[in-house]
Amino acid sequence: MTETRAASRVLVLNSGSSSVKYQLLDMRDAGRLAAGLVERIGEQTSRLKHTCLTTGETREHTGPIADHDSALKAVAEELARDGLGLDSPELAAIGHRVVHGGMFFTEPTVIDDEVLAEIERLIPVAPLHNPANLTGIRTARALRPDLPQVAVFDTAFHTTMPESAARYAIDPKIADRHRIRRYGFHGTSHAYVSRETARLLGKDPSEVNVIVLHLGNGASASAVAGGRCVDTSMGLTPLEGLVMGTRSGDLDPAVIFHLARVGGMSMDEIDTLLNKRSGLFGLCGDNDMREIRRRIDEGDEEAALAFDIYIHRLKKYIGAYYAVLGQVDAIAFTAGVGENAAPVREAAIAGLEGLGLAVDPGLNAVRADRARLVSPQGARVAVAVVPTDEELEIATQTYALVGKNN
Repeated sequence: MTETRAASRVLVLNSGSSSVKYQLLDMRDAGRLAAGLVERIGEQTSRLKHTCLTTGETREHTGPIADHDSALKAVAEELARDGLGLDSPELAAIGHRVVHGGMFFTEPTVIDDEVLAEIERLIPVAPLHNPANLTGIRTARALRPDLPQVAVFDTAFHTTMPESAARYAIDPKIADRHRIRRYGFHGTSHAYVSRETARLLGKDPSEVNVIVLHLGNGASASAVAGGRCVDTSMGLTPLEGLVMGTRSGDLDPAVIFHLARVGGMSMDEIDTLLNKRSGLFGLCGDNDMREIRRRIDEGDEEAALAFDIYIHRLKKYIGAYYAVLGQVDAIAFTAGVGENAAPVREAAIAGLEGLGLAVDPGLNAVRADRARLVSPQGARVAVAVVPTDEELEIATQTYALVGKNN
């Protein structure tokens, strides 16, 4: 008699406007079976890079991939070559990253036509992201209409913010009519990292207050009290908050009026300026922190000023969220810059000794791919480096929901 193995695999899809990132995980042990990226979709120079993590084999293909439908079919073919095809009875669900869920979606949600319609209604507040997410969902549903598909929302973790943190100080009738409020993003990362930080401290998340600093090309901070987000730096869109790779972060709104009235710039030109030509890139022409640090070491004053502006904003948010939380058990650095740039961590904490914050230079200089403390032994507030794992978080939430529904 043959044993029937329960479906335990989850395919995680992150569909961008011209790319699809994916991972296949086995949730019995959270092991990764395959991962890959399709980029430059719709161009003649499209590229698919696929790695079977059980064998270590990597395959690359270049050439035109017309659309997301073709991209996902190509991904399915690569998975099938490794015996991991979408038709496998071991595939339990597909989990989709969806950037904006508004206030309607506060937790992972099984996708049906009504859910799709609501994600579509949110396009005006996420015009760059939700359309691409929808395309990936529709294509995946067409490939496996019988399989549960789950949306995991970047904004969901932040829906626990109190109204005092989520509301802008504008006419609430106008705000509600146009869905204007602070939603926050990078929620799967903030959820995962805050929980892993508590684990690193040997405590339950409900017992820990954490400031999470997700520092990548996009960057955001959050104040997490007992496992619940009470404030975050991004707002209606991912433009608000910290200085980022190409985004300005916090800005006097009157700058926009000034650029339109005095500078003669159109709304589209201002949008492009603030989202794609500002931040570190706008300040010094580079948005790669490694290159900026190299230039600083060579005496480049423009790069040094950009770094100082970046750190100044970061310190302001650390101090603000310390005040919001009242008591802080840990500060966690994560994402590409947060995990790898020791000078950023050192500079962000420098001068905050009165708040119980410090980094140990030796510990901070160590490169590692595991969660670790970089604060001195016995420090009042722990300073941690916690590699984020948004794919695992999406897979975990997806598998938990599918199991619950079954």
